[in-house]
Amino acid sequence: MNWTATAAIMLALAVCLGAFGAHGLQGLLDAYSTSVYEKAVFYHFIHALGILAVPLLLRAGLISQAAAAWTGWLLLAGIVLFSGSLYLLAITGVRTLGAITPFGGVSFIAAWVVLAACALLSRGH
Repeated sequence: MNWTATAAIMLALAVCLGAFGAHGLQGLLDAYSTSVYEKAVFYHFIHALGILAVPLLLRAGLISQAAAAWTGWLLLAGIVLFSGSLYLLAITGVRTLGAITPFGGVSFIAAWVVLAACALLSRGH
């Protein structure tokens, strides 16, 4: 997987969705839904930046190819599940979509734990 390209696409998407929320949804969402949407954008950005760091850490020899793959996929899954479910919840108002959100949160946590463990176990670093 090309994690640099994936990160760039996810970051561009975060900008687009943030702009859509700020302009296209202005006045259409209540305060709660606006807050949920903004949280989705924030976590989307932070974790897309995390994906951007994956190839840098790999090239620096701080993590293995396997660690990079696990971290990248878990971060991407987290964006889709966590932010994706919050985007949909905010726009549709369907509260049951919130049941998906914790799976994304667990993916985010797992990605950071995998990264930490692999960096600690990395040879010579």
